[in-house]
Amino acid sequence: MALAPDIASSTDPSPIEDDGKHIDAPGLKPFVFALFFIFGGITSMNDVLIPKLKELFTLNYTQAMLVQFCFFAAYFVMGLPMARIVKKVGYMRGAVVGLCTMMAGCLLFIPASQTATYALFLFALFVLASGVVMVQVVANPLISLLGPQRTSHSRLTFGQAFNSLGTTIFPAVGAGLILGKLADVSADELSGAALDAYRTAESNMIVNTYLGLAAAIGVVALAVWMFRNRLQGERHEESSLVAGLSLLKRRRFGFGALSIFLYVGAEVSIGSILINYLAEERVFGQPESVIGWMITLYWGGAMVGRFIGSAILRFVSPGKVLAFNAGIAIALIALSANSSGALAGYTLLCVGLVNSIMFPTIFALACEKLGSRAADGSGLINMAIVGGAVVPVIFGALADMSGSLALALTLPAICYAIIAVFGVYARRPA
Repeated sequence: MALAPDIASSTDPSPIEDDGKHIDAPGLKPFVFALFFIFGGITSMNDVLIPKLKELFTLNYTQAMLVQFCFFAAYFVMGLPMARIVKKVGYMRGAVVGLCTMMAGCLLFIPASQTATYALFLFALFVLASGVVMVQVVANPLISLLGPQRTSHSRLTFGQAFNSLGTTIFPAVGAGLILGKLADVSADELSGAALDAYRTAESNMIVNTYLGLAAAIGVVALAVWMFRNRLQGERHEESSLVAGLSLLKRRRFGFGALSIFLYVGAEVSIGSILINYLAEERVFGQPESVIGWMITLYWGGAMVGRFIGSAILRFVSPGKVLAFNAGIAIALIALSANSSGALAGYTLLCVGLVNSIMFPTIFALACEKLGSRAADGSGLINMAIVGGAVVPVIFGALADMSGSLALALTLPAICYAIIAVFGVYARRPA
């Protein structure tokens, strides 16, 4: 998410201790909500970028999934370093560092395009994702400080709504800009200088899109910099991830961390291949440039489902809701893989709707009753997001070996099956 995860990680700097006071900084909240919107949208743009790069560089699915591997690996590799930077410079300056890192990642698309080198695109995505990690490290704890403690959950949920809005809007715009210019000729029909020229020309659409993003991010960075001195008295506590690893010995927490790993992997895998899947003759049989916008139905469903799920979770056991949604996801995948036409397409798109409550529900169930060790637990779960890097690559390898995206959907179905078991296991309070 791909999901942009909705948690305050404890690779995040520890929030200012709540002593009943809060920071009153009028005008700051809109910029924090903008951070949620941006890092959610940037993450979901990968789903549009993958089919474009796959065609340009004539990649198989394993190679194409390296986009997600490089992006989500940043959560594992850069989480702690970025948190240390925030502890040194503070939340607001840390947000600016993160936004500038994102801008640098966007600008690296220029040499990647000029040299038509896939490896440079992957490096640019890793740099971009490192900035996303930094912004996320800042946004989650910061939003909890901008008001009374009793309403912090409401503010975080509202911020997550902006996150979902970004994951819905960005792919729709990106599909029009990046996929809208897919040429009649294909890269696999060319060679030599003609192929290099084609790749350079076609990748210019990617560059222009990410240059526009860099400009927008720059405006937000400048606005946040103007508020850099609004937060006074920040205090950040050091936390030890090594000490927190002992939490994995707790069966409930360890099972929950595994479920996060599998959930993010399944969600990202499906989102990554949706455009290619829907374009197959067995499904809609339309060019990617025509059906690219439909990725917004997947992420938009997750946004709608979040509001529906939040109401249901007030009355029904979270574990039961999680198990039910995971079971529905399996059924939808099976129906899609064994049907054709609109039924195959829309049933897979509907997986986004049942995905909606999974991440926060798994997180809450896993961290239940951790008490003073909740921060360590949150940090470990944040690192489990690396599932978004690992599972899609395995998914791509299965698709290549079997020659069928439908058969490869067995992998996310297995992921959801394990998540369903966790829901049943954690249906009772810890």
